[in-house]
Amino acid sequence: MKGKIRRSRFLALIIVFASLNAICDSFVGIPQFTEGVWYSWIFIMEPLTGIVLGPYAGFLSTFIGVMIGHFIYFRGPHEFLFTLGAPIGAMVSGFLFRGKWKMVLTYYTALLGIYFITPVAWQLPIWGMWDVYLAYATLLVFAVMVRKGSWKLGSKGQLLYAIVLCAFVGLEADVLFRIFVFVPCQTYRLFWKDIDINFLRLVWVAGAAVTPIQVAISILFTTTVGLPLIKVIKKTGILKEDSVFHA
Repeated sequence: MKGKIRRSRFLALIIVFASLNAICDSFVGIPQFTEGVWYSWIFIMEPLTGIVLGPYAGFLSTFIGVMIGHFIYFRGPHEFLFTLGAPIGAMVSGFLFRGKWKMVLTYYTALLGIYFITPVAWQLPIWGMWDVYLAYATLLVFAVMVRKGSWKLGSKGQLLYAIVLCAFVGLEADVLFRIFVFVPCQTYRLFWKDIDINFLRLVWVAGAAVTPIQVAISILFTTTVGLPLIKVIKKTGILKEDSVFHA
């Protein structure tokens, strides 16, 4: 009986997060903060969704939210090619929060490798992905710390640091996926048929300037809301004790 109640509550939580994601995705808001990689405020909710619900439920909840949001505020059929970025970001945050950093590291390594073997990538400023590089480096440092025992998974007092880490790496995983679709898959040709490489560089530089601001806003929101929310939800018994960063 308790198991059924718990599953019902967890399902309700998925629906609640899907609704919040749909609202954020359909809300364009202030133009200067919604340009670049994200054209909506979906980046606000995706790390928290993955951290709270877990990688798979987080992916599902975010996916439902962005699909509904994209239909409420229709940005053209091409935008649906990028819509998997947010669910993937939520999933990565969920995986990392539960200590499955090897899967996350494989994801980053594979997509960065594909990007750098793409010829057009070498015509773009290499520093334009500095925030993705920073996330990858942070992930590598974390992996080394775990290997050496410097970061003991599940130790008390590390919940805040874990949330910041998972939010940052998850958001940049979303960015990396969208870059993968945009450059190696060359979907930029769908937006501009006769695109000039100089114009593409301008788009690249603009994204490099705006995206980190959005990431910072999301991390601030996730830590402010996520820390007390996780503790409250855990007391209800809805959140499974599979997180290796439990407080």
